[in-house]
Amino acid sequence: MSNQFTQKEQILTEKEQIKKLSPLQRATLALKKLDTKLNNTLHEPIAIIGMSCRFPGGASDPEKFWQLLEGGISARSEIPRERWDIEAYYNPDPDAPGKMSTRYGHFIDHVDHFDPDFFRISPREAVAIDPQYRLLLEVSWEALEKAGQVLERLDEASVGVFVGNDGHDYEQLLQQHLQHNPESPLATYAGTGIVLSSAAGRLAYTFGFTGPTVSIDTACSSSLVAIHQASNSLRLGECQMALAGGVKLHLTPYSYIGVSISRMISADGQCKTFDASADGYGRGEGCGMVLLKRLSDAQRDGDTILALIRGSAVNQDGPSSGLTVPNGQSQQRLIKQALAQAQVKPSEISYLEAHGTGTSLGDPIEVNAAIEVLGEDRTVESPLWIASVKTNIGHLEAASGVSGLIKVVLSLQHRLLPAHLHLQQPNPKIDWQPWLQVPQQLTPWEASGRRLAGVSSFGFTGTNAHVVLEEAPPLRENPQVNWERPLHVLGLSANSEEALYQLAQSYSQHLENYSEQALANICFTANTGRFSYSHRLSLVAGTKEELQEKLKAFDKGEEATGLVNGVVGNNEFPKVAMLFTGQGSQYVGMGQQLYETQPTFRKAIEKCAEILQPYLDRYLLEVLYSAEANESVLEQTAYTQPAIFALEYALFKLWESWGIKPSVVMGHSVGEYVAACITGVFSLEDGLKLIAMRGKLMQKLPSGGEMVSVMASESQVTEAIKEYTSQVTIAAVNGPESIVISGESKAIGNICNKLESDGIKTKQLQVSHAFHSP
Repeated sequence: MSNQFTQKEQILTEKEQIKKLSPLQRATLALKKLDTKLNNTLHEPIAIIGMSCRFPGGASDPEKFWQLLEGGISARSEIPRERWDIEAYYNPDPDAPGKMSTRYGHFIDHVDHFDPDFFRISPREAVAIDPQYRLLLEVSWEALEKAGQVLERLDEASVGVFVGNDGHDYEQLLQQHLQHNPESPLATYAGTGIVLSSAAGRLAYTFGFTGPTVSIDTACSSSLVAIHQASNSLRLGECQMALAGGVKLHLTPYSYIGVSISRMISADGQCKTFDASADGYGRGEGCGMVLLKRLSDAQRDGDTILALIRGSAVNQDGPSSGLTVPNGQSQQRLIKQALAQAQVKPSEISYLEAHGTGTSLGDPIEVNAAIEVLGEDRTVESPLWIASVKTNIGHLEAASGVSGLIKVVLSLQHRLLPAHLHLQQPNPKIDWQPWLQVPQQLTPWEASGRRLAGVSSFGFTGTNAHVVLEEAPPLRENPQVNWERPLHVLGLSANSEEALYQLAQSYSQHLENYSEQALANICFTANTGRFSYSHRLSLVAGTKEELQEKLKAFDKGEEATGLVNGVVGNNEFPKVAMLFTGQGSQYVGMGQQLYETQPTFRKAIEKCAEILQPYLDRYLLEVLYSAEANESVLEQTAYTQPAIFALEYALFKLWESWGIKPSVVMGHSVGEYVAACITGVFSLEDGLKLIAMRGKLMQKLPSGGEMVSVMASESQVTEAIKEYTSQVTIAAVNGPESIVISGESKAIGNICNKLESDGIKTKQLQVSHAFHSP
């Protein structure tokens, strides 16, 4: 006998077997299934669907950050003069009181720039807000936009916010100001502007998020701990989506003085990670944020997945030889915990983004701990590559973990490992193995299986974090869509006229990097994935070059066909109403050009045709589009009504795919059924079955009726039909002078003759019966 069962038979067999179990056995089985489901949930990968950054060296977005990494660039510079007078504070002697022993660091530009109106913040309050929190607002907004998450749709959504931050420079400056100016208006806002809880709290308040909101200070591991906590919160179902990352700015010389006295900082401002000359870290600043979802949710929602967080762990050094001294044993346990949570073997990790500050004490402890864990079953043929982003942009302290994570995500996307800088003589205290490699130039990231990486971040008071990353999974569906749309619409909006011009320039430059085939996707994302502001620009173009020409015309203030710009009265989406009409205007080949060129329309109408197949004698697409199609068949009510339903439903799906969604829908006759279907009154299957049955029943009614459109007022028509009220009625009032009458053919003919003799136009409708009449 064959042991092959159908899925249905197998399920029935399992049910029968369960019935034979005792109550205790059934309870045990149920608990095992629940445990399996819970285990799967707790280990579900987390998808990174968006990210943004402001890092040193002009790395104001992930694309520019990759250019810096790809070019092997160090972003070190002298401390900017607008921060503080370096001459007044610099002394090469680290023991000099009140002095710093370096002139260098890694800085971002324009930390004093902020557009409060953009975030609906008053200028006075904005001055009292820590620039770190202003930066968080900007970078978080960009991460949401890059992920196509429109805030109009996220208001009051269960989105979590997890932010790492340990900087208090602006708090010191503001308190000094208030001590000397106790009557300053900034006092009103100082409390909420500088407190640590405001780092995450202001983001959630500004964006309208209602998920868990946590500000975290574990020193240098803060941002990676924030990402770990966000991942756990998503797996536990506390939120549907989460923003996570960190920020750090250097605004006063005081913390520089502190790390100089402690001899933690390098004189040349560079992180010489893994090098024998490592003498301390080079400081850096910046902000990075990632947007996270459970993998299943991201795939369901069709989000772009940049990479996966397979697992993560956080622990504490515990009893090391000093509060700020790393503990190698704890670091080993940390990596093991993260691997176990990720369900990944040590030998599967092919790259480690090390914390790697460039200190003579920390580097050997970290690398040797990693070797102990990740060296298991390792061979020269499957090397472990190791590097640190700190050699490019310095140690960003509270934002260092997220900077390393974003570097790895970019490396996974490009399948390249950026060069690790400043390595001249490998540190002899590190137990260098033949399989341990440092990329000293741009190196292909080769892997025998899936690409997996670890990211480490350690706080100087002992809180350690480790995240396991994996490259994004292949798309579940990758249809070869042939976008034959002859024209595309690019809609842009901004909060001011100047910002709109800047945005148009940005898109013009952006288009340079993409092929003609990407135009449809760029326009779609711009139209549906961005917040709508009052200053708006709409461009219609058939090619990338034409679109760029019109963007340049707008920049120069020139007029062009298909270029419209203006200002709307509010920042809300315009209210759109859709009317689904009835029969009378059908014809063979209606919608055929859309069917041949628009995949969304074609898919929708083919779906309707498949559902209708059991209810119609002829296949709907043959009735509409075949060479044998003729009007006599389509005008039979049994086919007219399903055809109109299918066409209008497909048109709606096409508009919906372009981002046009109605606030109100209305229907007339057959159109009422389509309107009810798209609002969820009944399913597409039930709606089509109903309209097919309705059409068949009406087809069986006696013929001999007509419908006529009359170009006259309702009162005129009422007067014209008063002698025939038992045979003719007003079927529809379409406008002030557009009335439809319906009824017995002879009576209709008499009425029309009289109306036309009075100079009133009439038009017979292409229908088989006198619908909407007795």
